[in-house]
Amino acid sequence: MEPEPTSVTPPIQLRIADSIRMQIQRGDLPPGQAIPTLQQLSQQWDCSINSARSAVVLLKQQGLITGCRGRAPVVRTPPRRLARSNERHLVEKGLVRRSEDERRSLGSAEIDMGVPLAELEFTANFEQVDADESLAAAFGLPFGTRLLQRTYQTSDPGIGRRESWSVSWLSLDLISQNPDLLDPSREPWPGGTQHQLYTVGIEIARIIDEVSAEAPTTVDVHRWHLSERVPLLRVRRTSVNTHDRIVELSDAIFPADRTTLRFTTALPAW
Repeated sequence: MEPEPTSVTPPIQLRIADSIRMQIQRGDLPPGQAIPTLQQLSQQWDCSINSARSAVVLLKQQGLITGCRGRAPVVRTPPRRLARSNERHLVEKGLVRRSEDERRSLGSAEIDMGVPLAELEFTANFEQVDADESLAAAFGLPFGTRLLQRTYQTSDPGIGRRESWSVSWLSLDLISQNPDLLDPSREPWPGGTQHQLYTVGIEIARIIDEVSAEAPTTVDVHRWHLSERVPLLRVRRTSVNTHDRIVELSDAIFPADRTTLRFTTALPAW
């Protein structure tokens, strides 16, 4: 689709930003190339430095350019976009009865991010907590039920950018018979949560994914290396066993500019 200018009579800063935006979208300004300086823009458009600076701010807000203080802004290199599909649940369940070597070779990093986990910095933090009103209601359990809260994170060790983050909750009464499930040093667990639950006799029958969006905090912007105005996607995952009991809840966060959520629905034949 051919880039189009904003369909109003715009102020000068919007006209400048539109012109540069369309050059970027057409490929005339490739990723990594510097845009004209403020002085060059003000001369080219016969405007003040403040108007040129406002145009640059608009481009940054649209996530089209990046730049630090003292350095000329350059066209932003689009981040790698990863497809996260609900088909991963089927893959994970298919691994449950496989050998440990097979389960270890295909974890969430390989499925979701397409990179070996060894190339990322991985952390797991476990804590036993009491279910608050929200979690108790979601699980259908009494307020104060003891839960195992597990927080996982992967980061790019080179630049410190957070690549993935999730927190999950499991009812302690379901998993306490296998002490290994309470030990964060056992993570990452070959085969993931479905295999962990399998070790205590639990089979997952269905998984419900609910997606919502939220504005990032300043902490989020720093940790994820976000461009301006990039929202975060939150996926609440509910795992239900074959006895129709909710056995795990999890929340995962994904930056919207580098994530595609793909859901496949199998429809029965007539």
